[in-house]
Amino acid sequence: QIDRYAQERQITIITNLHNKPLGEAMMNANQTVAGLKLPAEYSTSYLGRGKLMAEAFRNFLIAFVLSLIFIYMVLASQFESFIHPITVMVSIFLAIPFGILSIILAGNTLNIYSVMGMFILIGVVKKNGILQVDYTNTLRARGMERFEAQMLANKVRLRPILMTTLAIIAGMLPVTLGKGDGSSSRASMAIVIVGGQAMCLFVTLVVIPVVYSVFDDVKLPAFMREFRFPFSKRKRQTVI
Repeated sequence: QIDRYAQERQITIITNLHNKPLGEAMMNANQTVAGLKLPAEYSTSYLGRGKLMAEAFRNFLIAFVLSLIFIYMVLASQFESFIHPITVMVSIFLAIPFGILSIILAGNTLNIYSVMGMFILIGVVKKNGILQVDYTNTLRARGMERFEAQMLANKVRLRPILMTTLAIIAGMLPVTLGKGDGSSSRASMAIVIVGGQAMCLFVTLVVIPVVYSVFDDVKLPAFMREFRFPFSKRKRQTVI
């Protein structure tokens, strides 16, 4: 029997996975196909759960790009600046490698649940960055120098940042160490959140102030540093 699909010959390989994640199995299959060095007219594709997983990752990628756009738009409107949102969003791009590193150290693989955990991690890290940048801007508007404002903002915001970090880690530890049916899938999400959040604490307290200073020193047009909406009720504070 010769199977055909779209007027081309087709060979279907079906297998059951035993104690092996789907993502790892797909990665091994890709390596095996690459080692065969098939001619250019040959092609491979996934069916079933593998196809659904590939489509899910593509959808997550689209959602991630859109979330970055919306985050920037909201932060720009709140800070009334085109620069300060970038300072906060730097923490997002640093949180992703930390989340992936957590997966590697735990001996896990990237799957749908770990990607969901990455979205949660990004949201929490972004919130911590907003706390710092917003309070730094508030102190500078009161007439405080940049360095002093950053040091005081770190000191004042350290407590809520630590409370958030420790609460999330404590809440996710039972999920990380849980046993039973489906526990491995939930553990993938928890590992990303716990490990990534613990590592990103350094990013929030050290890297964010550095990035803030770098962007503040860059010579940029005034409209990029600060703007006002016509309906804004806030008034500029002049310090003499």
